[in-house]
Amino acid sequence: MASVTIDLPEELYATLRRSPRELAGDVRLAAAIDWYRRGLISQGRGAEIAGIPRADFIDALAARKIDVVQVDLDALEQDLEHA
Repeated sequence: MASVTIDLPEELYATLRRSPRELAGDVRLAAAIDWYRRGLISQGRGAEIAGIPRADFIDALAARKIDVVQVDLDALEQDLEHA
């Protein structure tokens, strides 16, 4: 897996009361949730990016009131027309 480095103010760890490792996990989860919410990645890929089991990723989505099932209405209409 590739790595990305971001610079954060040192005070942030104390402000959020998180270790660098915990904050890295938070950032990975936040990115995965945002990309999932925008329809760019699947739940499985989101869980992989966040480094957590898929069930935990789904729980994280639900806790943030993000739909855990994404439906493309146009694709659904086409499927219904051809059924």
